[in-house]
Amino acid sequence: MNELTERQRFLLSLVIHEYVRSAMPVGSKHVVDEFNLDMSSATVRNEMATLTDMGYLRQPHLSAGRVPTEDGYRLFVSNIVQETDLPDSTRRTISHQFYQMRQDVEGWTRLAASVLAHQSRAASMVTAPLPEESRFKHIELIAARGRQVLMVLVLMGGEILQRFITLDEPVSQEQLSSVADRFNDLYTGINIDDMSSDPTPLNALEQDFQRAVLGEMASSESMISGDIVLDGLTNVLAEPEFSAPGEARRALRVLEEKPLLNEILTKTVLHGSAQGGVQVLIGGEGIYDALSQVSIVLARYGTPGLATGTLGVLGPMRMPYGRTISIVRFLSSLLSDLVNDTIVE
Repeated sequence: MNELTERQRFLLSLVIHEYVRSAMPVGSKHVVDEFNLDMSSATVRNEMATLTDMGYLRQPHLSAGRVPTEDGYRLFVSNIVQETDLPDSTRRTISHQFYQMRQDVEGWTRLAASVLAHQSRAASMVTAPLPEESRFKHIELIAARGRQVLMVLVLMGGEILQRFITLDEPVSQEQLSSVADRFNDLYTGINIDDMSSDPTPLNALEQDFQRAVLGEMASSESMISGDIVLDGLTNVLAEPEFSAPGEARRALRVLEEKPLLNEILTKTVLHGSAQGGVQVLIGGEGIYDALSQVSIVLARYGTPGLATGTLGVLGPMRMPYGRTISIVRFLSSLLSDLVNDTIVE
């Protein structure tokens, strides 16, 4: 597409702002009057016609004004949009809410989904912070009855695994504590591959427990998948774009089909269009037909390599991107701090 002039960028921005506000096609005279522009309606109409020819605007009906296209929104988000800063009072209130439940990881996801839905007036989705791979943090070995030993394994990220192990012969608590102490010295912070290839000589008892630890860590890795907490669905269904039953059901299906939503959350965060660390998916980007009428704004949070989650907002393409990007980025930063303070350490 051809490069836009500064005036064309400015007018595209005004049309999008006004369409986001009103959900009605925007005409040239309305733009001149609403924004008190120092140019004629004819000039604005000609520029809007050019933007239409370039694919950034479209005209639903011959007698109607213009509305943004997917390409128009995409250009707006990547080059034009200015974030709307959250008021300091709002930031303080949100931060205080999370501080009160900083030890409750489940509570974070529910609260984050609620805050996102309220602040964006759209549907929100949040996954809990999970380890990207199993890493050893701490082990306790406790003599139980006879040859049974309770192994309590703590992984980086806070996951606690417990398992009873039956040994070939009874072992004293002193011996078990010695094995646990040695493992805590040798293995803290390392993953399965590093533990398996560690050249440190182990006696027979230590080898038994190392196999048990590796087995538990492998099982944990194979089961890593987080539930998605949703909120604010009624916000989406209340928008004019989804007033028709067909479109409403289409939006509902996107949020109800968890495998699809999980795939979208994963792929778009890793490969989507970036806006300063925030990912924006507009109209499915030609990949997801189910998203043809919506936009998603996403971000990862946590500590890469240790524990991360995803949070995001789903709404009509006619969403206030500046404010939505701002609240998604703010919550991503806040939750990352919580992960660092309470899970990673």
